[in-house]
Amino acid sequence: MSRPDRRRRYWNEPTMGWWERAYLFEILRGLSVTGGVFTRNLWRWMTGRKGALTTYYPEEVRKDFARHNRGKHVLTQRPDGSPQCVACNMCATVCPARCIEIEAIFDPADEAHPKSPSRFEIDYSRCIFCGMCVEACPEDAIRMVPEVPNLPSTDRHHMWLDMDELLNWRPQSDVAKPYPPAPRRDGGDAP
Repeated sequence: MSRPDRRRRYWNEPTMGWWERAYLFEILRGLSVTGGVFTRNLWRWMTGRKGALTTYYPEEVRKDFARHNRGKHVLTQRPDGSPQCVACNMCATVCPARCIEIEAIFDPADEAHPKSPSRFEIDYSRCIFCGMCVEACPEDAIRMVPEVPNLPSTDRHHMWLDMDELLNWRPQSDVAKPYPPAPRRDGGDAP
């Protein structure tokens, strides 16, 4: 004969009093909190003051966003228009959501930074907008701007942003760490 499964009893198990066991009182308490918030917002709306914080996105932007609100990623550009990124993979390494993918190519003609990205993609369906990629970048190659146009999507495949969109959506070239210009290769020895 098998023993019936019993729930394990713990020594510090909380006990409910008759007030908690009669759920009606707790339900009424929750309804009073919700009703109070509703009537307060309704009264503010009727008297012409700001009631609930409803923003009609994308026509309106919330006024109470922080000054340094993190939004869409942007890759900064060198003076020649190529990405400032040197494909060090620090942003991809520090990303807790693992949503950044970088493939590097080697350019022996560029003596200052011979590595550059051939592919730089961010998966916005997994990104948590923490900003750690921006903080980890030693070249100031990636930034986050407050605007997030057309980010909500019903298809995950449309939420992958490639290097072209990251460079050309809102081009930025005012980097904190400027990229050194390529050395001149004109056969002359004069400076």
